[in-house]
Amino acid sequence: MKKTAKRLIARKHRQKRVRRKIFGTEKRPRLAVFRSAKHIYVQAIDDEQGKTLAAASTVDKGLQESISGCTGNKTAAGVVGKAIAERLLEKSVSSVVFDRGGFMYHGRVQALADAAREAGLSF
Repeated sequence: MKKTAKRLIARKHRQKRVRRKIFGTEKRPRLAVFRSAKHIYVQAIDDEQGKTLAAASTVDKGLQESISGCTGNKTAAGVVGKAIAERLLEKSVSSVVFDRGGFMYHGRVQALADAAREAGLSF
C-alpha cells in the first residue's frame, strides 16, 4: 500500500471519529472543511435536514478576484473563511460547530477558522 493511500485511510478514520461527536442544526450548522493541495473548500451543513446552508471555496468566481495568485496558501484560506462568515451572517447564523474533516488544526485550516471568527462567527 502506498504512503498516500495510508494517509487517506488514516484521515478518514479521524473524520469518522470526529463526525460521531458533532452534529449540525439549522441554528448551529456544522462548518465542514476540505483542503486539497491547490484549493480549500468550506460548507455550512444542517445535518437534520441534510442541506447545505452556505458554501465558499477558492474556486468561487467572486473570490478568485480577491485571491491573487496561489489558492493553496493561508492568505487564500483566510479570504474563504471571511466569505463563509459573511454568507452565514446574511442568513442570521452566528454560531457554528467546526468540523476540520480529519485534517490537523494547523496552517490553512487554522487560518480559515481564525478569519471566520474575526468576521463574526462563534465556534
